[in-house]
Amino acid sequence: MSRKEPAHAIVAALALCGLFVAAHRHAAAQTEQRYSVASRTASRSACKGLAAMDAAAREGKYLFVFFWKVNDEQSRNMYGVFQSAMKKWTESTNSIAVQTTDPGEKPLVDKFGVSRAPMPLVVAVAPNGAITKGLPIDFTEEQLREAFVSPCTARCMKALQDRKLVLLCVQNEKTQFGQAALQGVQGFKTDARFAAATEVVMIDPGDSAETSFLQAVQVDPHTSTAVTVLLAPPGQPVAKFAGAVTKDQIVAKVQAGPCAGGKCGPGGCCPSKK
Repeated sequence: MSRKEPAHAIVAALALCGLFVAAHRHAAAQTEQRYSVASRTASRSACKGLAAMDAAAREGKYLFVFFWKVNDEQSRNMYGVFQSAMKKWTESTNSIAVQTTDPGEKPLVDKFGVSRAPMPLVVAVAPNGAITKGLPIDFTEEQLREAFVSPCTARCMKALQDRKLVLLCVQNEKTQFGQAALQGVQGFKTDARFAAATEVVMIDPGDSAETSFLQAVQVDPHTSTAVTVLLAPPGQPVAKFAGAVTKDQIVAKVQAGPCAGGKCGPGGCCPSKK
């Protein structure tokens, strides 16, 4: 689906990382501890929801999951809204309805940590696995539509949901200081202290599909100078560098902010500031 989503929708989507996804990650970690590799493989093949996720990823489509618990009026009404929207987006979207009490769907329910979530609930997953929307109880087709985000938004969201730092490099062949900025970014990315917990995302300011995302992170889409934006979970920009930037400048911002005390990334990625 091609559309220009409003900046506020992207900001809300990025903020989702720290709310719904926090529960998802905690539940996923618990699930990981409970199942052996063989058990996880068997569960994935038997669970229709997980199989649907795999299929959507292979096809490059979004997956919309309608979670419900009881067949009450609210669930029926919202499922009608859900079905109506899904019929319009078949080229870009797969969908599935999952009853949270179904034993066969427990791996999916555990993965997203929704066993105690208010129902009904729709969760939208981008082709790369990023959760782009979580809509509980009552929603409209327009709210469902907001789950579609630009490619760079999805990449940033996936990294943030994996508790990684994101260095968003806004540049193209026309922007000044692109190579100097990229050199500083690459120096940070190759540092053993930060490598595993950092994702570098390149974005062309001339790409009209990314205009709303750039506006959301407060970068002028018409910038003539390369801009590097540091994002940290749950999704707010914590630093912005115009023009050339050095590795040391990025490290200083990281250690003073999101990783103060060595507390960021999977298991803690950053060393304490000395």
